[in-house]
Amino acid sequence: MADMNVEVVVAHHECATLRAGDVFLKIDADQTRTDIEVEAMALAPIPTPQILWRKPPVLALAALPGKALGRLGEPSPASPSAWIAAGAAVRRLHDAPQPPRPGRSPGEFVSRLDAECEWLLTNGVLPADLVTRNRQVAEAALRPWTPVFTHGDLQVSHVFVDGDEITGVIDWTEAAQGDALFDLATLTLGHSEHLGDVVAGYGVDVDLDVIRAWWSLRSLLGIRWLVEHGFDPAAPGCEIDVLKAGM
Repeated sequence: MADMNVEVVVAHHECATLRAGDVFLKIDADQTRTDIEVEAMALAPIPTPQILWRKPPVLALAALPGKALGRLGEPSPASPSAWIAAGAAVRRLHDAPQPPRPGRSPGEFVSRLDAECEWLLTNGVLPADLVTRNRQVAEAALRPWTPVFTHGDLQVSHVFVDGDEITGVIDWTEAAQGDALFDLATLTLGHSEHLGDVVAGYGVDVDLDVIRAWWSLRSLLGIRWLVEHGFDPAAPGCEIDVLKAGM
C-alpha cells in the first residue's frame, strides 16, 4: 500500500480533525457533540458529508467535493452566485422541521456577553471604548426570536462549493433551535461585502442591523476561546478587525 499523507486540518484543546486521503477523521472525547452532529446531518435538508463509520472517539466522514466558500481573514475566491446559493441553502435549512435540541436563549447570551466583556476589560485585551461600543451594538441581537433549525457555527469555511453549487456543509456540533439571523451573521462574519448576495439567495427581507449586532456579539464572545486555544483573533480581517469595523 502506498504511503498516505495525514494532514491536521484543525486541532485545539477540545477536539481535532485529520484528513487522510478523501477521509476526514474527527476525534472528540465528548461524544455528546458527535451525537448532535450525526443527528443534525441526518435531519438537514441540505448536502452534508457522508458518514463512513463511527468508532468513539472517532467519526469518519467522506471529503466533500469542491472547496470552502472562503476563510476568515482572506478574500473569498467564490463567485457572487456561489454566495447567493449559500443563502438559498441556509433558507432551506431554516424552513425545515427543527431539531430536538434547544439553543441558547437571549438571556443566556446576555450572561455570556457580560462575562466575556468583563474578561476582555479586566485583562486589557481590548480598549474599553471598543468593547463598550460593540457591547452596545450587540444589544440589537438580544431580542426575542422565533426559533428555526440553525447550524449554529456556520462559518464561511464550513460551506463547500464547486463552481456556483453548494456541495455540502460541515461541522454540525452546534446545531440547535436558534435565531435565523445568527446563522446569516456567522456566514458573513468578516465578509460583509457578500451580505447582499447571501440575503438575495435567502429570499426574504432580514434586519441588517441585527446581523451587524450578531457580528459584534459573536466576535466579543469568541476572543477568549480563540486565545486560549492557540488562535489569533487579531489576525487581519478576523474578530478584532470586525469589532473595529463596527465602531
